[in-house]
Amino acid sequence: MNPAVVEATRLWTLAVPHVSAFVTSLVRDFQDRDDVLQETAVAVLNAFGRYDPAQPFVAWAIGIARNQVRLHCRRKNRERIAFDSDAVDALAHAFAVVPPHDPRLDHLGRCVEALDPQAKELCRLRYELDLKPARIGERTGTAASAVAKALQRVRDRLRACVERKALEAGA
Repeated sequence: MNPAVVEATRLWTLAVPHVSAFVTSLVRDFQDRDDVLQETAVAVLNAFGRYDPAQPFVAWAIGIARNQVRLHCRRKNRERIAFDSDAVDALAHAFAVVPPHDPRLDHLGRCVEALDPQAKELCRLRYELDLKPARIGERTGTAASAVAKALQRVRDRLRACVERKALEAGA
């Protein structure tokens, strides 16, 4: 087998969790995410001859993934990236340097489960349904400023809970 293909495959396999997390942060539909990730893998293999081994492979692959996400959104025409270019750059950098799974995420799930029903519903409306405080306020008959303040208090509680559980776990 071609040594370049072997090396590209080895590096790609190590990069997949990072690249997948990056794509997932930008593409909501599961099938579309898989398609973009597959297109990225093909593009990485096709462009591997231009890869500079002095540069981090994960960052390079995420750059290709970013282009694939843009192409996907253009093809879909109806989908747009929810973040501006600077935010996408920040995401690309973060996913290139941060491990794709942070154990604190496990703690976050347990902390969310421990919230009171009203706080859980507020989180669901904001983070699952992607509603802004004004829209949540319309649904709940609450002022947008009160919703924003309640969300801030919930985030503060979750942050404290995650930090406490991480300390308890020795992380």
